[in-house]
Amino acid sequence: MMNITPAVKQLLIINIMVYIGAQIIGDSAYKLFSLYYFESPNFRFWQPITHMFMHDRTNIMHIAFNMFGLFSFGSMLEGRWGSSKFLFFYISCGLGAALLHSGMNYYYFHDGLNALITNGFTKAEVLDLLATGQIDTRWQTILSASDFNYFGSAYFSAAVGASGALYGLITAFAFMFPDAELGIMFIPIPIKAKYFVPVLVAFDLFSGVTGYTIFGGGNIAHFAHVGGALFGFIMMWYWKKNQFNNKRLY
Repeated sequence: MMNITPAVKQLLIINIMVYIGAQIIGDSAYKLFSLYYFESPNFRFWQPITHMFMHDRTNIMHIAFNMFGLFSFGSMLEGRWGSSKFLFFYISCGLGAALLHSGMNYYYFHDGLNALITNGFTKAEVLDLLATGQIDTRWQTILSASDFNYFGSAYFSAAVGASGALYGLITAFAFMFPDAELGIMFIPIPIKAKYFVPVLVAFDLFSGVTGYTIFGGGNIAHFAHVGGALFGFIMMWYWKKNQFNNKRLY
């Protein structure tokens, strides 16, 4: 059985302790440390970091799956890279997930906001009303049902979880071990990592764009998954491209 590596062990401990603490403290902890939309009064500058250590308190499988993935993929990568490089990669992918998630929220929110402004509302009155946690029912006559849902969800929803960072780890694993076979629930045939990971990310991209979730329930930050995988891919591509630079003669 694979041994747990030092940084992965510390990350597991921190995530579990934060989960237990947040369960005890309740709403105030989630309001402070979850990732809110950056134009919301609930946003704090530390949330892009802290959100990746928070998990859904109503679904213990959220943290269970993420921690299992962290142990499974993280220990192997840390064993190859060392703790410092592994932590840098893990945190970077988590931040990349937050960046793409927030960017898509900005797009969906301002798409709806511009439609409201075109129909006579001012930006200030919309933002002021949203800041109180309320909406104007007239907005629903201007925006389509899906646009209104995207608009409200972008502003009010908070993202939690290590999934974005985990997607980065899975992407790195596929880079390093492309022919390793991975399994997924409901599919009895193992799939090579070089096929498994692109398909997994494609499912999330499809769900993020269409709003139709193929696996799991609703309220999933699909673009955070895509962001973590994308940043993981970029970093692995850059490292692979430059791995022999220090051996070149000039």
